[in-house]
Amino acid sequence: MAFGPSPQDIPSIRRTLAVYKVSSVLTGTFLLGLVVMMVTRYGFGSDIELNGPDGFLALTPVDTLQGFNLSIFLLAVHGWLYVLYLGCDFVLWRLLRWPFWKFLWIAMGGIIPLLSFFFERQVPREVEALIGSLEAQQAEQVDSPTTPDQDARPTTEGTPA
Repeated sequence: MAFGPSPQDIPSIRRTLAVYKVSSVLTGTFLLGLVVMMVTRYGFGSDIELNGPDGFLALTPVDTLQGFNLSIFLLAVHGWLYVLYLGCDFVLWRLLRWPFWKFLWIAMGGIIPLLSFFFERQVPREVEALIGSLEAQQAEQVDSPTTPDQDARPTTEGTPA
């Protein structure tokens, strides 16, 4: 059994990679919002309030919120986007047959601020290089004609192939 992606997986890899790129940018953006929320909540003791009595967007003490709590919204949305990010990471890991440490390393992109933006550039480059080598191997196999001596089908003795 080969230890690498197979050529028939190329369309699935490309689709997953497209979703991965979008999810990494969205997850990274909401992670930065989450960092701002953590600083305001634990540094200043306030949550980010939307459409409250203090205006469209305001820092309000946690106990006195009357508008939409944008802090909780950032927490929830980042959490679900991270699930999507991890799902794409897992599918890429499975299709490309990468080592497990690589799955864990890419998963850090949704936890460490700004890392997902770095991975959004690095991972597609690696994947496209792998796809390019797969397509080159596939084209090489198509271009080289097989002769009866190179035929991989099993034959039984006494029966013509």
